[in-house]
Amino acid sequence: RMDSQNQYCVSRPIYSTRAFEHVNEKQVRETKTIKERLRNSVKCSPKLIPQIIKKFFPILNWLPIYQLKQWLPGDIVAGVTTGMVCALQGLAYSLLVGVPPVYGLYAAFFPILTYFILGTSRHLSVGPFPVTCLMQGAVVLSLAPDELFLYHGNTTGVNGTATLVVNTTARDATRISIATSMTVLIGLFQFGMGVVQVGFLVRYLSDPLVGGFTTAAALQVVVSQLKLIFNVPTNNYNGILSLFYVSFVISQASELLMLTIIVVMLVKEFNTKFQKKLPVPIPIEVIVVCTCFYACVCVYIFNRFIPPRSPDVSLFSSFGGPSFSTGVVSYAIAISVAKVYAAKHELIVDGNQELIAFGISNIFCGCFSGFVATTALSRTAIQESTGGKTQVAGIISALMVLIVIVAVGPLLQPLQKSVLGAIIVANLKGMFMQVHDVPILWRKNKTDCCIWVLTCLACIFLGLDVGLLTGVIFELGTVVIRTQFPTCSTLGNVPSTEIYKNMKDYKNIIECPGVKVFKCAAPIYFANIEYLRDQIKHTVGFNAVRVFKKRNKALKKIHQLIKKGKLKVTEVHKQPQSEGKMEVQVDWSSTLPVSVRIPKVNIHSLVMDFTAVSFLDVMAAKSLKLIIKEFMRIGVNVYLAGCDGMACLREHRTLDMCSMVNKFLSYSPSYSIIQFLKLSSN
Repeated sequence: RMDSQNQYCVSRPIYSTRAFEHVNEKQVRETKTIKERLRNSVKCSPKLIPQIIKKFFPILNWLPIYQLKQWLPGDIVAGVTTGMVCALQGLAYSLLVGVPPVYGLYAAFFPILTYFILGTSRHLSVGPFPVTCLMQGAVVLSLAPDELFLYHGNTTGVNGTATLVVNTTARDATRISIATSMTVLIGLFQFGMGVVQVGFLVRYLSDPLVGGFTTAAALQVVVSQLKLIFNVPTNNYNGILSLFYVSFVISQASELLMLTIIVVMLVKEFNTKFQKKLPVPIPIEVIVVCTCFYACVCVYIFNRFIPPRSPDVSLFSSFGGPSFSTGVVSYAIAISVAKVYAAKHELIVDGNQELIAFGISNIFCGCFSGFVATTALSRTAIQESTGGKTQVAGIISALMVLIVIVAVGPLLQPLQKSVLGAIIVANLKGMFMQVHDVPILWRKNKTDCCIWVLTCLACIFLGLDVGLLTGVIFELGTVVIRTQFPTCSTLGNVPSTEIYKNMKDYKNIIECPGVKVFKCAAPIYFANIEYLRDQIKHTVGFNAVRVFKKRNKALKKIHQLIKKGKLKVTEVHKQPQSEGKMEVQVDWSSTLPVSVRIPKVNIHSLVMDFTAVSFLDVMAAKSLKLIIKEFMRIGVNVYLAGCDGMACLREHRTLDMCSMVNKFLSYSPSYSIIQFLKLSSN
């Protein structure tokens, strides 16, 4: 709403760049060499030691101030609830990795122990996640398919030949070795990235890209579980078009399992709808598994923890690329969830420390036969909504998983994999609901919508690893294209104000007579300077180079007419020069005595608004100087507004603007001090 009573008035001198620097005593910034920066970064004093220790062990920041009476009850409830969910999800997600279910419990237990000490988020529920498990499982199944472990059994087929049987013991041992070694390598990658402070790389995974990727991954998970849900054997296939690789026909669809999926999804929907009225969510996964678990009690055999073992380093070269991409994705998921709850509770999350925490957690987990750990939004939401305040809730959830491992872990060996597969599919509802983001993105930003859709399709058709790379390349390509073809506009003045807006956006805007105000809303560099030149031509309505050539051609003909005596020049318009020549000044707006068609130049000044230009490279600066020269030699003055800090333009001299004040209305963006820089050719 316009406030007509209060007026905004500014009265200040008109500055050139040099005059402004002189009046305000510009000072030279102190720059440090790389050697000095490295020396300062490794410098340590007795006062800094406690800060460094607290930075690498964030538990020392919040544990001493832990409010026992206020926080502990909530942490206990949250820990117990989350622990039950985490244990069951660990059992189910082990199928995605291709290892026995009990190893999912290890992946749900060990990472929490180290993250409790090293993590900076107080609300994350650390453990397995279906997307990262599927990425890791793709590598495990490709390196250890069932075909490598076939042997001739004791029975014969219909044609009299011995049937082929899978050696599950050898297969599982190999897959466990691959999975644990890959987990350690993922942890090493994450730890290394945290040490060298490159946590910013995950920012290249935008929300639309992650949304499309996880939705496609959810579809991949569903397809991977169909063979277990319907109890139909199938060959393992990973790679391009793996989603559409069908080597079986589903012929034995179990009504009981379909009912399991429906019941789990309905109860989870009920939990979501009535979460404010329910004291705790209904643990439907627990109920389903306990029902199946009852049939497994008769085969109870107690086993202890598997002792820690070192990874098989010889396998690292086989999955270096997938390990790096899985590590980046797992960190991206964890840090995005952590930042959501950190903002909600006004806490701080250190991205680089999170890399170190997850790196060490995955190394620790891999050495104890677990697989890659990150977080899940659903588990973290349960931990936070049920009263969790700190990672004490995480430790309590780990104790719940420990109880499952020690007390009933071996009972879960013969657990129906089809039931676990049904639980996995039912837990993917939230990922599939991300499809609703597509129309919203289309209305807000069509480029982000295209990133979402293309990443999703690429992951479906090309596989998760190649699809993710395709999505990142496309996303970076959109950034390059948007800077290569930036938004350029012609600005006009709101009458009686210093406000300048795009002429196409408002009706009540006037253009200063004889002046064009051109704005570029992007950095100017080698890739977009030619596009910028074309946009300037379109704004002013003529080609300065063509005008100059046409004028020179007309001048030559005028000189010829003067020599032949066919044209007389008034004394006012001729100025004697050396060697008997004279300079002829022509009114280019009037009718010329020669038959040369010269484009009309209806402006005397061009103002370039560079307030949105963050930098110019050397090539852009050279081209910009050439553009300015082209305009100035046809009598059009060029002014650069808001070009503060562009050192590449410093070598050109600046002129005072006072003599130009009466030529056109004072141009100034909406801040108090604006610099005008008039550049002239040397």
